[in-house]
This record gives sequence, structure tokens and C-alpha cells, in this order.
Amino acid sequence: MKTDIILAGVGGQGILSIAAIVGAAALGKGWNLKQAETHGMSQRGGAVMSHLRISDQPISSDLIPLGGADVILSVEPMESLRYLPWLSSGGWLVTNSTVFDNIPNYPDINAITEEILKLPHAVLLDADTIARDLGNARGSNMVMLGAAAPFLGLEREEITGAIGMIFRRKGEEIVRANIAAFDAGYAHSSNRAAR
Repeated sequence: MKTDIILAGVGGQGILSIAAIVGAAALGKGWNLKQAETHGMSQRGGAVMSHLRISDQPISSDLIPLGGADVILSVEPMESLRYLPWLSSGGWLVTNSTVFDNIPNYPDINAITEEILKLPHAVLLDADTIARDLGNARGSNMVMLGAAAPFLGLEREEITGAIGMIFRRKGEEIVRANIAAFDAGYAHSSNRAAR
């Protein structure tokens, strides 16, 4: 079993937390992990992309080849489209619909949404609103992780256990809030994984 994941978004949206949780869940399962360098983190609002590969077999490279990603998990809709050349023909694009409008000529969101919905395997959700409704405005990345979880090859409990491990130092209330955000995203996508 292997899953190749492209993580995309902009600086400050929690891509590193997603990578740390998926990595911890994979390692906790005894799997191998490789992650390519992440770009753009030094500037809040700059583009961020990371290759994350998890497998029960040895992994020879940390870079995912074009057309090889099983999942693109994006916390920003325009960034999701930027990495489509990496998505495999049967891969899933899981993206937030909330725009991080940090450039003066941001494309029309309706055109972006239309492109996303043309894909045969796409999940588009408003993670920011879901997180705010849960009282965890900063938890949209955990909503997105939950929405992508059914396609990662990891069990829900393995990921929620990793959330607990990663956020434990911040206290039980933060752990519970992040698991609730994860579960809200998971509920949005879990029925699609069975298709």
C-alpha cells in the first residue's frame, strides 16, 4: 500500500501541521515516509507545496512524478489547480473553496470552481466556514485533512491518534477541537471513498 500526496496552499494555512499528522500516523502504523522540501513557508501568504509519500514498502524518492499523485490536498482553491499535472488519472483532488486572496489579480473563483468540478474525483468544501461553525476558526486545515482522510490509506483512528500526539502539548481542549474539525471534514467525504 502506498499513497503519494501533494499538499498545497499558502503560508500560514497549516500545511506543516497536516504533513506532521499524516507522517506521524504513517510512522505509527510502521510505514515508511518521505517528504520533499516545502516551498514558500518563509513568507506568510506565499505559495506552499510539499510532496508527501507514505508506504508499507521502501520509498526510493521523496519526489512524486508528474501524474503520480494519489491525492492533492489543497487548503486554497487556486493552489489546487496549480498542481493538477501531478494528479494521477484515478487520483482525488480535495480542496477548500475559501479563497486566500493575497494577490491583486486573483482569478475569478467561479472559473476556478468550474475547473475543479470538471474532475472525475474532486471534493470541494468550505472548510473555513465549517471550522468557524465549530468554534475553531483556525481549524480549517484539520477540516481539510478530514476531507482527504478517506483517500489516504490510513484509518480514522490512526489519524486522530496522530492529531492527539501532535497537539498534546497545547492541551486537551485543542486536541478535542482539532479532532472535531477533522471529523467534520471526514463526514463530508467518507461516503465518496466507497465509490
